[in-house]
Amino acid sequence: MQVYCVLGDERVIRSKSPIIFSAVMRRLGIKAAYVPFKIAPDQIAQALESIKVLNISGANVSIPYKEEVIPHLDVLSEGADIIGAVNTIVRNGDLFKGYNTNAIGFMDALNDARFDVEGKSALIFGTGGAARAIVFILNWLRTTSVFVAGRNQEKTGQLADRFGGEAIPLDSLEDRTLTANIVVNATSVSSPDESPEMAVLLEKFKVKDCELVLDLNYDRSKNFWQDIARRNGARFIDGLSTLAYQSRRTLALWTRIQAPPEEFLKAIDETL
Repeated sequence: MQVYCVLGDERVIRSKSPIIFSAVMRRLGIKAAYVPFKIAPDQIAQALESIKVLNISGANVSIPYKEEVIPHLDVLSEGADIIGAVNTIVRNGDLFKGYNTNAIGFMDALNDARFDVEGKSALIFGTGGAARAIVFILNWLRTTSVFVAGRNQEKTGQLADRFGGEAIPLDSLEDRTLTANIVVNATSVSSPDESPEMAVLLEKFKVKDCELVLDLNYDRSKNFWQDIARRNGARFIDGLSTLAYQSRRTLALWTRIQAPPEEFLKAIDETL
């Protein structure tokens, strides 16, 4: 039996990835297990060495380690190298290759929602690995304008400069109205319990011509991104569809099996 895992901080225990991958692999007849591992920031190198020792076949990398894991890998795919973030590790003997399926999974989710971003404007919240993937793919899909909002001005500016976009200090959003056809949350927070400050800020946030709000998080009973969609008469999509599509791409990298998207979407429905 093969074993796969996902590496992350304490939030990894709440991830639906183990349930989804286990269900899909079982239906496809793949004899494998998928388990979550909580690790500390200074344990990344040890965790990868443990993967070798325990003969684990591959791993996902969750927040907040998608960028931090890179120095510990042997080689990167072209996409992971360009984006500068890794969410999938393929093991070949003692060699680790990092991939990024976040970007292509997000594109697949947009296609599934029948939302074409070409010629439209976008606003992305966040500056981490997920945000890097989203900004990259939106520019690749020919989004006309991309705004990147973040707390850390230096990181926000670097991200916007690297992939193309305008950096916006998060606290300036109270004083301006942005035009954005799609708003994407690539931060780790979505509810007032997680960030009261963000909840207050977004209550005052004004956006014009918003058609879709996509939150990469999921399973929030109270969601201030959904509130933004409701106030603007826009569609709201949480991160489960993106998770399904990026998981499908990850499974193909690990096993070379091209599973139908429906298998992953069905597995997600079963968890709800």
